[in-house]
Amino acid sequence: MADKSEIYFEITIIGGSAKVAAVDAATLIEVAVIGPASASTADLKRLALGKLKARIARERREGRIP
Repeated sequence: MADKSEIYFEITIIGGSAKVAAVDAATLIEVAVIGPASASTADLKRLALGKLKARIARERREGRIP
């Protein structure tokens, strides 16, 4: 993931849970995490961003993206 790549977040509250989707604009890779709705937005975004970075790194290792 390039340092200047834009990341888009979408947060959906479902009962006591929050689903956070993170999309990397450069690669169009999307991941989602679910956490408690009582968690801070920053914590949920940080969790989703970490998962997104790991997914992009895996895709690069496997040669699916440059």
